[in-house]
Amino acid sequence: MALFNCSCKCNCTLWAVISSLIIGIITAFLLITGVITVGNAFLWVVLGIAVVYLGILLVATALNGDKDNCGCICTVINSVLAGILGSALFAVILLAVGVVAASVVSAVLVGLLLFFLSLTLTSTACLVKCIADCD
Repeated sequence: MALFNCSCKCNCTLWAVISSLIIGIITAFLLITGVITVGNAFLWVVLGIAVVYLGILLVATALNGDKDNCGCICTVINSVLAGILGSALFAVILLAVGVVAASVVSAVLVGLLLFFLSLTLTSTACLVKCIADCD
């Protein structure tokens, strides 16, 4: 597995966190102003995406049994895992509580949900970039 033994300097997780934070803040603002609504179908889709990503991540790490060849992948995997677990957690919380359109608490929770979902997606892009840049 030469891909996991790279010495990449392509840590773009800071950009992933910053862009995800911007997306989360914009989403919370749009929800509190009533421009967008969040339905149960969207929450189930987000939960499904998080579960599928977690399964793929578990299979990929199981196939990469060598712990010495971590390289630049390890830093990106942490942000992908945080995004996956945060997305699943906030999707379950919002499914249990329900989303009220004019509630500040709902807007904050939906903003956090979109923060973690976009963190998952942007960190996955960082992971692909890191793997592609490896020698």
